[in-house]
Amino acid sequence: MASWILFALLSAFFAALVAIFVKIGVAKIDSTLAATIKAMVTALFLIVVSLMFGKIKLFSTIDKRAFIFIVFSGIAGALSWFFYFSALKNGPTSMVAALDKLSVVFVLILAFLFLKEGLTWQAILGIILISIGAILMVIK
Repeated sequence: MASWILFALLSAFFAALVAIFVKIGVAKIDSTLAATIKAMVTALFLIVVSLMFGKIKLFSTIDKRAFIFIVFSGIAGALSWFFYFSALKNGPTSMVAALDKLSVVFVLILAFLFLKEGLTWQAILGIILISIGAILMVIK
């Protein structure tokens, strides 16, 4: 198995744990505060990992364009978590997670528009099936 497949599956598993832990964690606190705490823990964890693996010294090798897009990524990620925590505070975990998976659809469309990545018939079918699945998960 290619390492990226293993990493992607591990990412999905830990993302699922995030949804469960957040749902329990936001039950009695403000969702924005919960997202803030999560972001602080994430930042601290990644700083420690970067220090452990000697990655901090690579900071000076990042060019300006890459740095700007990483910052944009951080802002987009913060907005994602802000809305995700708010949704989990008020909605059913399975339904929120299903709608959150529409990010795959958005990625495919945005990658096609901005990164000029191709859209195969399999990708288009995947977009349709993921969208239908998300809709089915949230309708009563």
